[in-house]
Amino acid sequence: MRRVWLLFSQTVTVLLAAWFVVATLKPDWVRRPAALVTQGTGVQLVEVAAPANGPAPPGSFRTAAQRASAAVVSINTSKAPARNPNANDPWFRFFFGEQGDAPPQMGLGSGVILSTDGYILTNNHVVESADEIEVTLNDSRTAQAKVIGTDPDTDLAVLRISLERLPIITLGNSDSLQVGDQVLAIGNPFGVGQTVTSGIVSALGRNQLGINTFENFIQTDAAINPGNSGGALVDVNGQLMGINTAIYSRSGGSMGIGFAIPVSTAKQVLEGIVKDGVVRRGWIGVEPAELSPDLMETFGVKARRGVLITGVLQNGPAAQAGVKPGDVITEVAGKPVANVSELMTTVASLKPGTGAPFKLQRRDDEVQVTVTPGLRPKPPSAAR
Repeated sequence: MRRVWLLFSQTVTVLLAAWFVVATLKPDWVRRPAALVTQGTGVQLVEVAAPANGPAPPGSFRTAAQRASAAVVSINTSKAPARNPNANDPWFRFFFGEQGDAPPQMGLGSGVILSTDGYILTNNHVVESADEIEVTLNDSRTAQAKVIGTDPDTDLAVLRISLERLPIITLGNSDSLQVGDQVLAIGNPFGVGQTVTSGIVSALGRNQLGINTFENFIQTDAAINPGNSGGALVDVNGQLMGINTAIYSRSGGSMGIGFAIPVSTAKQVLEGIVKDGVVRRGWIGVEPAELSPDLMETFGVKARRGVLITGVLQNGPAAQAGVKPGDVITEVAGKPVANVSELMTTVASLKPGTGAPFKLQRRDDEVQVTVTPGLRPKPPSAAR
């Protein structure tokens, strides 16, 4: 009998010790859910007792959204309607009556606060021709914004507001993005309020879309809708990777194809506008063309990738460096170029007056030259 009692006591001791270890390390395994009885109905509901601000569950983007969303703002614009030029003509008023004032045209978009000085980056098409621009922060504060400068070639604009204690976003490295990386799009779609959507990077270096002069878009399937323009595309750490700009859509809503301007381009535009009032871009004075069988035969080109130079401006930067018609530019400043759009974007990013290495294919020979870009001239429309 004594042996049975000893065995029983040892078993109970082991079980109690095991229960204590489990209750300490995995309390959810042994904790019973709290029972809640609603007043008046007597219905018994089971409720999990969990802290309101507990840690994010696995796979959640809560931390990234919280870090970035405070610096994403909503932008509301208004523009006075165009007045009929014949409104003051008495005969026009006789036949058509007095024309009442039309309501102002309203616009909607998003923006990203980049500095405590109040600089905000958004899309040029969001604020273009606007008479008044109102910025609403995520904490409900509002302020009138001033346009510091615009860059229609990349569809970017820099605004500034005067408020204290401004939250700012952390800039990431968009050049490190890879297809398949997870990203979040933050903005104010359709004016419903700040919204966060998630997706992946679908493609990089999208160009030849006819949206901007210089195109190097990040493509994503994160839902981007009207009103998201100018908002933030961030990574899973809440760092800014791009400025949401456009969508491909047949219905006006998201179809899983959105485009964002890389933060590397956005940073260059911001610094140029704040420092010089304009964006200073490189220019080498060449006439580029896509490689085609006819042109390759005409110029005797042996290269299979790159951009063919069909003309070189006399005494221009490229001519002074030794670039000749028939050369194929394959690499600029260490970056491969495969088409005209990539060449334009890469050359434009070069600093005027600072030499950069160019790799050329000249018939059977590979040639490297150093080209010192000049300042890109304004297009005729901008000059006027």
